[in-house]
Amino acid sequence: MTVTLEVSAGVGTIRLDRPPMNALDIATQDRLKELAEEAAGRDDIRAVVVYGGEKVFAAGADIKEMQVMDHTAMVVRGKALQDSFTAVARIPKPVVAAVTGYALGGGCELALCADFRIAADNAKLGQPEILLGLIPGAGGTQRLARLVGPSKAKDLIFTGRHVKADEALAIGLVDRVVPAAEVYEQAHAWAAKLAQGPALALRAAKESVDAGLETDIETGLAVERNWFAGLFATEDRERGMRSFVEEGPGKAKFL
Repeated sequence: MTVTLEVSAGVGTIRLDRPPMNALDIATQDRLKELAEEAAGRDDIRAVVVYGGEKVFAAGADIKEMQVMDHTAMVVRGKALQDSFTAVARIPKPVVAAVTGYALGGGCELALCADFRIAADNAKLGQPEILLGLIPGAGGTQRLARLVGPSKAKDLIFTGRHVKADEALAIGLVDRVVPAAEVYEQAHAWAAKLAQGPALALRAAKESVDAGLETDIETGLAVERNWFAGLFATEDRERGMRSFVEEGPGKAKFL
């Protein structure tokens, strides 16, 4: 299998495994979508790590596969390509990308689908599609601009240049830089901590933020308001407030 899903301590790890560079061919894209949807629906998975292994996250699309595709073929394939990445972005649980080595093209776009990105100190990220006479096609023009702002996104997309981990951190493309040997451990620890939290409230928080970024503030506030009120019907809300009153803040245990 080019992508696998393993579960430990409430954390599902979606692991890319297509040596040597985890090139994202069609079979890998389809498998990624399948496992992202599985992770979204499984009750024993409460947070997710996306990981490419110790040496590389993903070096982009399979160029040899794409080279033989014409306009008609890509019209047919383009939505399925985007849908495979969107399936990761829409997992209604906290998702962290553990980025080692190269995360280029589709690899960078996959990292953008996570809620949080932990990068190795040797990581290199970028959108080099312009060097092939193309633009990012798996969400890069949209998610990158929303994350780092339009000017920085255009710099990376127009030039196709790679950025090292320190610059990626400075522009907000990644959220934490750690030694390469610690990337997966820290990503799993982040996910495991959130896996102990209130699942519905975390889902509400993620969907409220994501929906708000895609609309005007009044609509975003309405989304937030509806989720906020709805959470008053949950056991987690009862448990959290009861614990706060009886034991003090931060001591609630959620199922």
